[in-house]
Amino acid sequence: MENENGYLRAKKRVENLKAFYIHLTVYVLVNVMLFAINLLTDPSYWWFLYPLGGWGIGVLIHGITTLADGNFGTEWEERKIKEYMEKDKKNG
Repeated sequence: MENENGYLRAKKRVENLKAFYIHLTVYVLVNVMLFAINLLTDPSYWWFLYPLGGWGIGVLIHGITTLADGNFGTEWEERKIKEYMEKDKKNG
């Protein structure tokens, strides 16, 4: 049972990592296109920086939550749940 849970957790992490890479790829491709449109239409005003920065914050947060999964992932959650349950037993 534990081996199956480990497999499912690892599979979920791989799916999350794949989703992040897709998000990052789309971010880069769309922003390259926006840069080209900006350069061709109005090179004196760099409006493409607004979606680049706004969406970049989202990609950054997505990356942090995905890549920090080892520090704050399922195992961490399980440890914290057990820790709080132990505290409740002592206090209750």
